[in-house]
Amino acid sequence: MSDKEKASENAKEAPQDEKPNDEPEVLRFPPEEEAADANSLFASKDYHNALSRYDDAIASCPNYLHYERAVIQSNISACHLQVEQWTEAIKAATDAIDSLTKAESEEQLVPKDELKDTKPDHKDNTTNDNKNGDDDVEGEIISSGAERAAPMAPPEPTPEQAALENRKADILRIRTKALLRRARARSEAGGWSNLAGAEDDYRSLSQMPGLTPADQRTVRSQLKALPPRTKAAQEAEMSEMWGKLRGLGDSLLKPFGLSTNNFQMVKDENTGGYSMNFSQGGPSS
Repeated sequence: MSDKEKASENAKEAPQDEKPNDEPEVLRFPPEEEAADANSLFASKDYHNALSRYDDAIASCPNYLHYERAVIQSNISACHLQVEQWTEAIKAATDAIDSLTKAESEEQLVPKDELKDTKPDHKDNTTNDNKNGDDDVEGEIISSGAERAAPMAPPEPTPEQAALENRKADILRIRTKALLRRARARSEAGGWSNLAGAEDDYRSLSQMPGLTPADQRTVRSQLKALPPRTKAAQEAEMSEMWGKLRGLGDSLLKPFGLSTNNFQMVKDENTGGYSMNFSQGGPSS
C-alpha cells in the first residue's frame, strides 16, 4: 500500500501575511477510515469533531509507524490552528517532527554506502536532438580515446532507490508543513520563549527546499517581524521577573531595616552582564 499523500493546494487566510497550507494530508494507510472521516470533517470546518476522529486515528496507529503517525499529528496541529488552540498546535507539530526524525533513523534514509557523487551529467556528448533535420551527425566518427573519455549516462534507479527517494520527499513535505504550523502557532501564542522558537523555525524553513512562493513570502516576512517582538517580550518578562524578585527581597530585608533600594544593579556595557552595588544610605521600606 502506497504511503504517498496528495497535498491540497488551497490555503486559508491567517492573521499573518501568508500562512501555510493547513489542509490535512490524505491518509492511505491504517487507520484509513478514521482519517478519511477526519479529513471530511475538516473540509466542512467541523474542526472539533475532526480532532476527535484524528485522535481515534492516532490511538489506533501502531507506534512503530513513525511516518504515518507524523502525518496524523501534523493534521491534528492544523485542526488546533483553526480553533486557535496555540499550545496544542505547537505540541502536535512538535510530535510530528519528532516522529519524522525517528522514521528517518529507523528506515535508514541515508545509507552509509550511498555514492558520494550521484549528480547526473547535464550534458550528453554522445547524442543530440536533430532539430534541423541534419542527418550528417550520424556519420560522425568518434575515436576510441574520445569514447572512453565521454561521460557515462547515469544508471537507472532501482525500485528500491526510487522508493527511498519518494519517502525522502514525503518526509520533507510533512516536515515543512509541521514546521510552518508550529512556527505560526508559536508566533500567535506570543511570549519570549514561543517567539524565539518561532524565529528558529522560520530560519530552518528559510534553508529548506520546495517552499511554495506564498510560504517563502511568509518566512521572509516573519523573519523581519519577529526579532523586535521577541526583544520586547524578553524585556517585558525580565522586568516582571525583577519586580517579583524585588518584592521577595523587600520582605526578606525588612526585618534588618533594609530594602532592595539599598542594592543597585549596574550593567556592564562591554559584556552585557550585571553587577550589584550596596548603598548603606539607601532608602528603606
